[in-house]
Amino acid sequence: MIINSLLCCFLLFLQLAATHPIDPADTVYYSDSGFVEFTSSVPMHSFSGKSEQLNGMIDFEENIIDFYIDLTTLKTGIGKRDRDMYQTLNTEEHPFAEFTGSFEAPSPIPDQRTKVTAIGEFTINGVTKEVEVQGFIEPNEEGLLLEAKWSLLLSDYDIEPPGILFYRVDDTQEIRIQLVLKPTSRQELTAENETGA
Repeated sequence: MIINSLLCCFLLFLQLAATHPIDPADTVYYSDSGFVEFTSSVPMHSFSGKSEQLNGMIDFEENIIDFYIDLTTLKTGIGKRDRDMYQTLNTEEHPFAEFTGSFEAPSPIPDQRTKVTAIGEFTINGVTKEVEVQGFIEPNEEGLLLEAKWSLLLSDYDIEPPGILFYRVDDTQEIRIQLVLKPTSRQELTAENETGA
């Protein structure tokens, strides 16, 4: 009975160690398959460009946040609308959008659902603006679940809202992200980035 109990404890320890590496000082949280949604509105209608290729990294030790998306992976469900969206966002010259920043109040890795505020810079169409983003982080069996949303004005980034029939798309763009960030070491992440370069 004691042996069985010790074995169960050992297996539980291995499972926790696999989910949360032993050395937290060398741990960052990373994902290359996050969800992002850009929502545009016209009178009595809205549509969204969605992608599941959002890349994100949080380094709690250094208080660094970095997320980016290849805008050409956004899909609205209609091919012509996708092409119009890429043209509006000027993806030929600036295919990526990126947020870099840090938590307003640095804190240890949360052990429960926690509201967070990130302050940093968002870049799209080659234009960078300071933004404040609010969201939630909570632990799960794979790592950390992050959910956040914010809005921006297309005109702030030298983007002219396109017209649809007799209407013009609203200048305000809503952005929502959701992703599971898995723990990995800085060395592993650096090696992956060098391999993919």
